[in-house]
Amino acid sequence: MALTSGLAENSPLSSFQLITLRIARYNPEHDSAKTFMEFQIQYEKWTTVLEAILEVKKYFDHSVAVRYSCRQATCGSCGMIINGKPRLACFTKISELNSNIITVEPMNNFPIIRDLAVKFERLFDTHHKIKPYLIHDDNEITKDTKEFLQSPEELEQYIQFSNCIKCGLCNSACPTMATDSSFVGPQALAQAYRYVADSRDKGKDNRLKIIDDSHGIWRCHFAGSCSQVCPKGVDPAMGIQLLRGYMLGFRS
Repeated sequence: MALTSGLAENSPLSSFQLITLRIARYNPEHDSAKTFMEFQIQYEKWTTVLEAILEVKKYFDHSVAVRYSCRQATCGSCGMIINGKPRLACFTKISELNSNIITVEPMNNFPIIRDLAVKFERLFDTHHKIKPYLIHDDNEITKDTKEFLQSPEELEQYIQFSNCIKCGLCNSACPTMATDSSFVGPQALAQAYRYVADSRDKGKDNRLKIIDDSHGIWRCHFAGSCSQVCPKGVDPAMGIQLLRGYMLGFRS
């Protein structure tokens, strides 16, 4: 274990509180195992885990690899394992973790690029597989078509699932993803429900055929861990169960 400690003299953080930030380091091109480097970081009550990681990159070790973008829990880029749980680093305040030691690791069930950055190809491939867009009949849209109106009740059927930001936290938490490399995953299944339940969509039968597979909806064991980690309040586990209602003919 490599150890780096001390405080950056020019750091903009001015709190007297300190935490030990443990960052997983691993490069699959030349490392045989994951190691951790430790850094003493100042923080204030509003300091996020991402800000602490960027402190390390700025003042201690520029080579730490981490993916981030919007810094406001919208883009879904900074997903990682924080103290054992999949979370968004930009959405997780250090003060809320109630620990003097913060350990950050790459998400489970994703190939590691380096350190905290993982590959999203599987997530995007399965998302694309379920046709994540509204499908209409060929003769349904004409030059006079303006918009397809919905009632509040119709909107309520799927609206929470449209909040998915494709951060991958649900797939990282899913135990089936860890044992079945071909499983479509909770993110894609929840999005399949989002479009199946949309009254404007005509692609239900096609989507149900896609997920009616040995590595599709029937591989879900309903652990519910996917719903526990979603930063946007989406409930993939519920979506999967509702989707099974369509599969079994209980819903139309």
